[in-house]
Amino acid sequence: MIYELRTYTLIPGKQGEYLKLNAEVGRPTRGDKYGKLEGAWTTEFGLLNQYVHLWSYPSLDERERLRGELAKHEAWAKGYVPKIRPLLMAQENKILSAQLPLKPPAEAGHLYELRWYRTPVGKAGEWLGHFKAIMPVREKYSKNVGVWQTEMGQLNEVVHLWAYRDLNHRAEVRANVGKDPEWQAFLATATPLLLEMRSIVLNPTGPSPMR
Repeated sequence: MIYELRTYTLIPGKQGEYLKLNAEVGRPTRGDKYGKLEGAWTTEFGLLNQYVHLWSYPSLDERERLRGELAKHEAWAKGYVPKIRPLLMAQENKILSAQLPLKPPAEAGHLYELRWYRTPVGKAGEWLGHFKAIMPVREKYSKNVGVWQTEMGQLNEVVHLWAYRDLNHRAEVRANVGKDPEWQAFLATATPLLLEMRSIVLNPTGPSPMR
């Protein structure tokens, strides 16, 4: 199983139009026949006017085959893509391998935080080892949704996704985690392995399976 994290930066003021087309044309046309949509969000904090969507495929070969089939779909190629292209400023994608099983929340009513950390060349695996070892401690405070390592895109990155009830819950969790002695010990060991840390807060879109 491989995952693809796609980020589209929209022209300011065009997000509503894009989301309407996506919900009314894009999602009904594509469904999950050409890759499974795991989640779709818009940015609340971080770089604004972005649409972030996470897809899963059985393999890279199957991704290539399915996207080739999608490109032949007339409703997609002629009825959707030409309408959304003028709304986009930029597109970015990352191919990811799962480091922990994907665990979407069972119920709706969440905001999400997507974090990606870059390590020096060759150090992502070492950082991941520390991170996976401390996960039982971290999950005492809130549950992890997914952890991945980049296979294509910016390499030496770890991407992780978290769900919270709201921003107040996020602030409370992070304050409590920061007081945990085991977490503090993890930070002392793992933080020197990082070169860069980024984070965006995301709101689920209407068609998103993760809510």
